[in-house]
Amino acid sequence: MSDALVSPPVFAVAGAVSLALLGTAIFKVKQKRNEDDPSAQNERIVPLMGVMGAFVFAAQMINFSIPGTGSSGHIVGGILLSAVLGPWAALITLASVLVIQCLVFADGGFMALGCNILNMAVCSCLLAYPLIFRPLVRGNLSTGRIFAASLLASVVGLELGALAVTAETELSGITALPTGKFLMFMLPIHLLIGIGEGLATAAVLCAVRKYKPELLVDIRRTGGTGKTSWGKALAGLSLAALLLGGSFSWIASSDPDGLEWSIARTTGADEPEAADDPLHRTAASIQRTTALMPDYDTSLAGIVGSGAILLAVFGLSSLFGPSRRQP
Repeated sequence: MSDALVSPPVFAVAGAVSLALLGTAIFKVKQKRNEDDPSAQNERIVPLMGVMGAFVFAAQMINFSIPGTGSSGHIVGGILLSAVLGPWAALITLASVLVIQCLVFADGGFMALGCNILNMAVCSCLLAYPLIFRPLVRGNLSTGRIFAASLLASVVGLELGALAVTAETELSGITALPTGKFLMFMLPIHLLIGIGEGLATAAVLCAVRKYKPELLVDIRRTGGTGKTSWGKALAGLSLAALLLGGSFSWIASSDPDGLEWSIARTTGADEPEAADDPLHRTAASIQRTTALMPDYDTSLAGIVGSGAILLAVFGLSSLFGPSRRQP
């Protein structure tokens, strides 16, 4: 979402809820490390969050066309991250991706950042993954179950996000978007995007299940990994992120994404300009100052962004450190 869709009250509420959930996520991840939870893998969870965040950032740059619509979509990555990191660590990682996209690349509004975290990270990591994906696999990560769970969870996560965008826009009340018509375009196009994300997620998870099963949180939780080679796994993921960000992003579709397409179909015009009030002007000023590569205007954007995600997650690592235990 851009700032043009978000009013100050919605900005405040969405920001407060997002910060509260991220604070809870940091506490949960730290608690797991203190309890020696095998799914957290103690010292390994932070580098894994970093490389997975870089991978998802690079993958999000590849917009795929939706045939017959003139629109495009990209993966959100919440289900993939949750399957590897667990939902709370995935929430932190995906939120880090959204913050870097907002501040460094001016992708998504500064005032809309809390909404975007709720719509993309919370809906997929804290709702679709635990309520849909995990019950469907039930510890049985067969190819069929992975595909079924990935497809359904991705579709549910995207549809919940589309509903949330529509509700936030309506509650903001600063645009002329008619809610019913807007929703009529948002839900079908995000259904198709969700199917595309589900297939991509399933393909990646099946490859991980075959070659590096120790990366999957459900396998780590049961202790069924045997001897792990974490260095090679992390190096492989880092290389994949660099390849995606540095090369494959060039073939991304130039069609408008699902939200832009829905706005254009609803109003017959491009997305409206942000309101001219002090808060919107301040948000725009902050973003102009921090956006070193607005609109990904360099071929190195994918590599730079992937590196920024790694630094951001490692910079947060002190928050996840195990507490000292009293003798």
